[in-house]
Amino acid sequence: MDGALIIDKPVGWTSHDVVARARHLLHERRVGHTGTLDPFATGVLVLLTGRATRLAQFLSGLDKEYEAVIRLGYATDTGDATGTPLLKPEALTKATRGQFTESEIEAALAGFRGEIDQVPPMYSAKKQQGRKLYELARRGEEVERQPVRVTIRKFETTKGKGLLKDNLDGTYDLDVRVACSTGTYVRTLAEDFGKRLGTGAHLVELRRTRVGDFSVETAFTLEQLQESIAEEALGRVLLTPNAALAHLPAFDLSGDDVRKILNGVNVSVQSPTWADREQVRLCDEHGHLIAIASFEAEKNSLRPRVVLGHKEL
Repeated sequence: MDGALIIDKPVGWTSHDVVARARHLLHERRVGHTGTLDPFATGVLVLLTGRATRLAQFLSGLDKEYEAVIRLGYATDTGDATGTPLLKPEALTKATRGQFTESEIEAALAGFRGEIDQVPPMYSAKKQQGRKLYELARRGEEVERQPVRVTIRKFETTKGKGLLKDNLDGTYDLDVRVACSTGTYVRTLAEDFGKRLGTGAHLVELRRTRVGDFSVETAFTLEQLQESIAEEALGRVLLTPNAALAHLPAFDLSGDDVRKILNGVNVSVQSPTWADREQVRLCDEHGHLIAIASFEAEKNSLRPRVVLGHKEL
């Protein structure tokens, strides 16, 4: 029962809730996720089970893609709809009443594409001096946070004409798509986008549609996971560790090289095509994943980082 599960997280569940449910259904203590999702968000949550949890480091840094709804008009203390409004809609100024042209919206979106510095929100699990920021925020404390460099590969609207939906209460909704590097806070992106337009803003919906090559179209609900287990058909939802790491290049080992890797010994390679320190999947003659290695260009060798065993997990 070792591998990866691509789960479509339901709204209202924490990532830990999903992990706990999977542990219960699988009767497996070793279950973990590779990147948290806020409770109000839905979409792709990658779980690793059994000994495959050791592979989390090779999946946690994947790019992600989201579909979101940004509400223009006021901000909240959490950056999303679960927070307390910092400015009530009836107190909006003329500049915040949806008087934005499509060109102004596009210019604001374009200003965030590429590499940007982003300050992590107080309501986040990021740690500072050993304390999670949201723990401090709940106590009414706010601390200075250092900006983090992230990459926004895509930040665009998902509708044509009539970009803004009038909520008839002084607020307007904008549907957007975001593709970004790991560590990006879409809540903060929404807030900063509103500031660029001269108004408060927050997220009212967030759905993660992709993590690396894992899309929401291929994700399974917890109900589907339960059904697969009941029908003794777990294989239709559980990816092998090798398949879960398909984004990494692979190298087939000889029998002698398998023994070297199992003993933590580097393996020399001829005519390598990898970059220095690139991570490589090492497979035996049957195509089973043996280890993940780091390529050392100076020595033209593969150094095992995580050794799994002679048979695939």
